[in-house]
Amino acid sequence: MRLIRSSKDKFLFYLGKLEKHLLLELFKLYPRIPSAGQPLSRSGKLPEQEANQRLLEEALAEQRAENKKQLQALLADSHRFAEMEKGWQLSLSRADVEWLLQILNDIRVGSWIRLGSPEDRSEKLNHKTAPDFWAMQTSGFVEMRLLEALEEGT
Repeated sequence: MRLIRSSKDKFLFYLGKLEKHLLLELFKLYPRIPSAGQPLSRSGKLPEQEANQRLLEEALAEQRAENKKQLQALLADSHRFAEMEKGWQLSLSRADVEWLLQILNDIRVGSWIRLGSPEDRSEKLNHKTAPDFWAMQTSGFVEMRLLEALEEGT
């Protein structure tokens, strides 16, 4: 994935055919952070802690469902992807890029949590953990590309 051109509010990226496929597979993983991973308070000393925690989890579930729906719509939009001779051109607005960074961060952090929040990644790599490592590393790579594009577009 590389930036072809950018302006103040428009970004054009080139993706090879395999890159597009992998990006679509990566986005299928959203959401990845467990809903129980968002406590209201670490101390647990809030009034009506359980009721408020349920409200938070319901709001997060609604937001994730809406994000997933919007993500599917974005990826299905024929105006976003233009086929080129050896790949695809992806067109995104600045708001799209910033929103996709949030989606990718959820995938990256959620994958890291599924791996047990390891400090050293190499010691736990095996056939069971490889998909989570792939998702964590790939989402981080795409995040960096999008951040570089934002910086270049300013």
